[in-house]
Amino acid sequence: MLTLASKVTIIITLLFVRVTKGVGDYLDNKIFNMENKMKKLIALFAVSTMASTAAVAGVALSGSASVTYDDNGTTKSSTSYDADLTIVGTTGATTVTASFDMDGTAMNTTAVDMSTDIGPVTIAADMHDESTAATTFHNGGQEYDSVDTSVSINVDVPVGDLTVGLDNSGDVTLGGTFSGVTIDHTVGDTTKTTASASIAGMDMSVTNKAGATTWDLATTVSGVDLTLTSGSKVTAAFGLAGNTMTVTSNPAVAYASAKVGRADGEGVNGYGKYYVKSQESYSTVAIARDLTSGATLTATYSSFDDSLTLKAAVTF
Repeated sequence: MLTLASKVTIIITLLFVRVTKGVGDYLDNKIFNMENKMKKLIALFAVSTMASTAAVAGVALSGSASVTYDDNGTTKSSTSYDADLTIVGTTGATTVTASFDMDGTAMNTTAVDMSTDIGPVTIAADMHDESTAATTFHNGGQEYDSVDTSVSINVDVPVGDLTVGLDNSGDVTLGGTFSGVTIDHTVGDTTKTTASASIAGMDMSVTNKAGATTWDLATTVSGVDLTLTSGSKVTAAFGLAGNTMTVTSNPAVAYASAKVGRADGEGVNGYGKYYVKSQESYSTVAIARDLTSGATLTATYSSFDDSLTLKAAVTF
């Protein structure tokens, strides 16, 4: 016969086993529920990651940064900085491009453009109204600021390679390539025609704007890239990619008087032009070298002010 103490021990043992089993069942259910929650969170994270990746896949980033030191010849030396960022977003046949200047105290927008294709029709919009007024007063720049935003519609005409365009200012543009010659003709407030072609290894371009004709030629002779313009500017580039020297002869500039304009752009002189300061001819020599760090170092000498400029730049 069991004693009272034995009976109490058995009862306590049974209660302990039952409690232990209950705690175990509770913990198993808790862990199972936690596992389910973790699986759901992992699945949700995977879906979010896929969605984010899909969104980023349509966005491209590029930019550049540079530091420039200029001894300014006989005057006080100076250091300047520049940093730019470009974001391009694409979905289907629509592309949005936004550019920003980041070297100031705040990020400033420099350009926002959007284009989309609807069959043979291309619609392009310039949505950023950047300042067109000149910041210097002796280089013939525009006097008054004008609206810089625009919308244009271009249609590919099934006749050769002809494209017809119309913008919101009423300018009509005709462009195409015929027998190897590319022609762009704009009819509006100012008529402008440009013809360019590559013949026997020589790239030629001729532009007539409001009756004034300019041209430029580019070719390669014995590994030297030569460029000549109607303004008597000559450029010669030597060397291989990543290690080049460029010599430029800049012609003298004659004085030109200002053309007084109006803030609304109406009148013979439109928004006006500042005067052009006369300047003697001068030459520059620039030596550029790609560094193993990914940057490019350029040293430029100018006979204009007997100055030496050093510039370190990187693009991505």
